[in-house]
Amino acid sequence: MYDTSEFRKGLKIEVDGKPFEIIDFLHVKPGKGGAFVRTKLKNMLNGRVLDQTFRSGEKVGRPDLQEKQMQYLYREGNNYCLMDNETYDQIFLSEEQIGDSRLFLTENETVNVLIFNEKPIGIELPIFVELSVIDTEPGIKGDTASKVTKPATLETGAVVPVPIFIDVGDRIKVDTRTGTYVERVR
Repeated sequence: MYDTSEFRKGLKIEVDGKPFEIIDFLHVKPGKGGAFVRTKLKNMLNGRVLDQTFRSGEKVGRPDLQEKQMQYLYREGNNYCLMDNETYDQIFLSEEQIGDSRLFLTENETVNVLIFNEKPIGIELPIFVELSVIDTEPGIKGDTASKVTKPATLETGAVVPVPIFIDVGDRIKVDTRTGTYVERVR
């Protein structure tokens, strides 16, 4: 069980027998009455987002989630094929189940598949991934110290703001939680 004081972004909780991920939360202490926590929860089964309010000190369940390492093989239409690294069994997850992770998913990458009640419901990527830049505007020579950014299209199709000195063909490290540039990889 989790107490509302333990809430943080990314925490997975169970409400009404369904797994949810906390997207956003706010502790509120009104002048009159008891404190409460406003949350924005994402249903991990269907991707819907709902607003839920909990009284301060209220307990919520911990979902029965398992993680299993699998390798992403390929995309077929709106489905993504993953293979179990131990048994070589293949499963398909829909685009809704993969969510925004698809923007940073490359073939043959190892990911953690989340399993709820023995059914795969989504994936978790590593925090940082290295991707190649396939399209961006040319940089200006000598302009390496400014905080100016430009959009860059990565090999997965994701568009990320990068510093002006990044060129086509460079490999960059990207934070998958926020979709932001971290550093150039040499």
